[in-house]
Amino acid sequence: MPGSTPCISHKLPIIISLICLSFLISSCTPAAEITTVEGFFFDTFVSIVIYDPCSSDITDGCIELCSHYDNLFSKSVPESDIYRLNHAAGAPVTVSEDTVFLLSEAVRYAELTDGKIDPTIETVVSLWDFHPSETPKLPNEAETASALAHVDYRNIEITGSTVTLTDPESSLSLAFLAKGFIADKLKEYLLANGIQNAIINLGGNTVVLGSKPGNEPFTVGVEKPFGDGTPIASFALTDCTLVTSGVYHRCFYDGDTLYHHILDTATGYPVENHLYSVSILGESSLTCDALSTTCFVLGPEEGMKLIETLDGIEAMFIMDDDSIRYSSGFPKPLSEY
Repeated sequence: MPGSTPCISHKLPIIISLICLSFLISSCTPAAEITTVEGFFFDTFVSIVIYDPCSSDITDGCIELCSHYDNLFSKSVPESDIYRLNHAAGAPVTVSEDTVFLLSEAVRYAELTDGKIDPTIETVVSLWDFHPSETPKLPNEAETASALAHVDYRNIEITGSTVTLTDPESSLSLAFLAKGFIADKLKEYLLANGIQNAIINLGGNTVVLGSKPGNEPFTVGVEKPFGDGTPIASFALTDCTLVTSGVYHRCFYDGDTLYHHILDTATGYPVENHLYSVSILGESSLTCDALSTTCFVLGPEEGMKLIETLDGIEAMFIMDDDSIRYSSGFPKPLSEY
């Protein structure tokens, strides 16, 4: 794809709709009531499909949860915890219990990777624009080096409900694990309200709750990188989460060089390791979300080595030649395309 060509899709319009309908899933499956809730939160399209009878109170609660966490973790909402921390100039900030938990998890993954994952990478991320542009602009070496000087997760001090960025110019982003946390919260909410069968999709984060009518597993596909939205492989899944981190939605080409949004904390430029995407399968969406980015930055060899040490976690690596590497326990695909 030569030339300065953006390869990120245009942002979908905000849609919040409730569709309740009954239809026959198949000739041998009883009619089922399907409820779909859709919206645009966390800079992505959100879809929650419920396969059990539910009230408008439950669907309204899903939207309220999404809105709450969007406002809590957003980098651009002035009232959010993350915005207030990023603009506190090093002063301590009192934040929510959820923010403390998520920051603590972010620091844990930073420690696990010796800083290859770092929640203070926002100082570098802010130099890049991965939105569609006919003339994408690369940050220069001087401003990149200056921003990198403030990337250090050890600048995060947490004392009770108070968080301090000890470097006043450090800046936070929880993008690599926040959607996973929110997907888990949505799952907890649905279960607490009697919903046993549903599928939650927050962009690349998919949570499968129970099964489809007829006790059939859900069919979940992993997108073919730089394709037309069709899957490169699909799987029969029940009661699990599948999260993908990839380079093909937020990216652009400059000449023959691909620039994507998963940045190397050592250079400030996109990670280069011949990976197109990493998908993680497990029970916790937070864990899978964090590990998908973690394994991407570690690369296919070190990433797979980490996965094979973890119980209940499997991985699928798509290389830049479209070949696929599976961890030892990953379920056999229904199909590969």
